[in-house]
Amino acid sequence: MRINHHKHSAVKPGRPGSELFPDSPLGEQVQGIPTGRDVAWEPLVDYRRNGVSETTIHGAVAWAHGDEVIHSFGGNVLCYGRSMMKPFMLKAFVEELADLSWEQKAISVASHNGDTEHVSAAQSLLSESEWPLMLTPLDVPLIQFGRQVRRPRRWYHTCSGEHAAILRGCREKGWNRAGYTLPSHQVFEAYMTQIRRFIGEDWTPQRIAKDGCGLPTVSNTVAELAQIYAGLVRDKDEDWIWEAMVRHPDLVGGFNRLDSTILKAGEGAVIAKEGADGLLGLAIEHPDYPKGLGIVIKIAHGWNAQATWYVARAILGVLGIDLRNPYPLHRQKAFIVPGIVPERYIKELETIPTWDEWDPDQDRWMYDAEMDL
Repeated sequence: MRINHHKHSAVKPGRPGSELFPDSPLGEQVQGIPTGRDVAWEPLVDYRRNGVSETTIHGAVAWAHGDEVIHSFGGNVLCYGRSMMKPFMLKAFVEELADLSWEQKAISVASHNGDTEHVSAAQSLLSESEWPLMLTPLDVPLIQFGRQVRRPRRWYHTCSGEHAAILRGCREKGWNRAGYTLPSHQVFEAYMTQIRRFIGEDWTPQRIAKDGCGLPTVSNTVAELAQIYAGLVRDKDEDWIWEAMVRHPDLVGGFNRLDSTILKAGEGAVIAKEGADGLLGLAIEHPDYPKGLGIVIKIAHGWNAQATWYVARAILGVLGIDLRNPYPLHRQKAFIVPGIVPERYIKELETIPTWDEWDPDQDRWMYDAEMDL
């Protein structure tokens, strides 16, 4: 079903630019998978300067209580789970890696900044003789402070901890480690088994693609991803994934990273994991949701930590979890679209400010400047 875009432009009829925006076949390679303008995104947060909207961030949000999707806003968008799914990839190795230190367990599910502590923890998963088996792309640290690293290395890649843990897990299982990034390898088969635990044994992905780090990533709807994340809550005490992320949040991401900050703010009741191109997964232990609450945010235009932070703060806030505001905008204010939360939370949402009380009101003068015109 296609969205009706039949709206005329601001240009007078007959002038160049007045016609409807044409449909484009660009990227339309798979029938039945909407692309471009046919994806039903909705505005999630609006940046305004003195009441005028300057930036509107579109996306999709889904809430799942156990197996039941209880709220969806922005359409049930089909996307790839990307690095947001690392906790589930590592579930295939929870027994084999049970004897690791908590730091090693945390780095195995990380999308880290590439700091010294991240690289050290990732390298400790393998003996030096095993390092050549790593197939992460050459990269520099994701976020750098002070002296800049210019020589790319595999260990700096944000997924190096996951790759090292998978290689160690394969060794313990007795699996051939050659080709561990291929969808024909046992690693991918074990990962699919974990996903099907949460969304059904008969589930099959529409597409399988190569992620940025070289491992397979599969397509899921935003609602399916929320259901999968609700499963993390139910599995909380069944393996080490939850505790490792809560014990060492700064290894999961790093300084000022959204998922690391949420892990600390949640005080053990929330698991958060970022994914490339605008994904954030939340698994929340909450008394109102005994089957586990999973929430997934997908930003339409790709990763935008500040916009996702505003949306996450609002969602967590209505659930009684206090996440601080992100660093302030430049003479703008953020306004949250109420549709990101179920109707029962709308009133509560109105009480959560998107700017701090001590922030100066810098987007306007303290008088009506328009009156002087």
